[in-house]
Amino acid sequence: MQHRIVVLGAGYTGAVAAGRLARRLHREDVAITLVNAEPDFVERVRMHQLAVGQELRPRPFAEMFAGTGVALKLATVTAVDVDRKTVTAVDAAGAAEEIAYDTLVYALGSAWNDQGVPGAAEHAHQIASRPGALRLREHLAGLAAGQPVVVVGGGLTGLEAATEIAEARPDLRVALAVRGGLGDWLSPKGRRHLRKVVDRLGITVYEHTAVTSVTADHVTTAEGGTVPAAVTLWTTGFAVHPIPRATALEVTGTGRIVVDGTMRSVSHPEVYAIGDAALAAGPGDKPLRMSCASGVPMAWQAADTIAARLTGGKLPTTSIRYFNQCISLGRREGLIQYVTADDRAVRAALTGRTAAVYKELVCKGAAWGVANPLLGIPARRRHVVAPQPAPTTTAQTATPA
Repeated sequence: MQHRIVVLGAGYTGAVAAGRLARRLHREDVAITLVNAEPDFVERVRMHQLAVGQELRPRPFAEMFAGTGVALKLATVTAVDVDRKTVTAVDAAGAAEEIAYDTLVYALGSAWNDQGVPGAAEHAHQIASRPGALRLREHLAGLAAGQPVVVVGGGLTGLEAATEIAEARPDLRVALAVRGGLGDWLSPKGRRHLRKVVDRLGITVYEHTAVTSVTADHVTTAEGGTVPAAVTLWTTGFAVHPIPRATALEVTGTGRIVVDGTMRSVSHPEVYAIGDAALAAGPGDKPLRMSCASGVPMAWQAADTIAARLTGGKLPTTSIRYFNQCISLGRREGLIQYVTADDRAVRAALTGRTAAVYKELVCKGAAWGVANPLLGIPARRRHVVAPQPAPTTTAQTATPA
């Protein structure tokens, strides 16, 4: 009887995990099912580009996984029952189906987080999804010259969005509202370059500014001031899907699934969680941040662990760590901030056109890895052996690969 592996979500992490499992295990021994609501792969790290009118290359899953042995099921996951080991999913026609699993890989990721700020859900835009980026694209295209755009949030997403919009639409008045200082987590060199690019693009920066409400034509700050906004883009963070909270899985207060160093649930050993939906600890026991830089190594770790446990092989020992933060600042400028293993900035940084090319290569490489699931790693398919017993000791701390 085939071992049933079900992967939920086909973003970077889910798609990579499914492809890597297909590369590691013999097809006659396993049935790998990838469940996703959309038929195409979404390059989430490029949503700011989509929002300003750039076209992205379509990547249909049917083509990407053809001949891999991975069965694609187009449906929206609505529930997971970890006691019965089933997933409920609803297809485009509204028909519900129950999918049984022996091993589950949860990779449904995250969505935008309005943080409960009044008016944000009704009036602000988001680029955490393709529909959100397309809606923003439509609104930006309808803005006349001189109209104001406010980007709320000074993290990587906010910086990339603000600079992309300002470069693509120099006729608009782009502002960026950040809670702290502009790029205050970067090295001095990184901060100087960021400030130079932002100034050159004419972006107005409101530092140490918390936005407390959003309306159709302005945002209000904690100090009681207002900033005009024909369009407000909200980029202050992400929130995970509520599905894990409704299960018996051990989750954090924010709903992320708690996993060990192999990305295995600490409460249910047949469940693995990767990407934004999982809470894994990296170097220094710091939680891995929600990012592609964390998610893809987590997918490698989970897939290799599952394959090893099913085949009686050696568990992976490579730990997940960080090397740099890649930030695009429009199409012609970039910033590569080198970091310690636990993601703290060091003095070294790559800037300018070279950094922009570097970031583009990183994005292309990530998409290539998803689009070519059977390439890029040595072929080491192994046969499934007798089921491995669940661990009886406390799982090790998750350390990124």
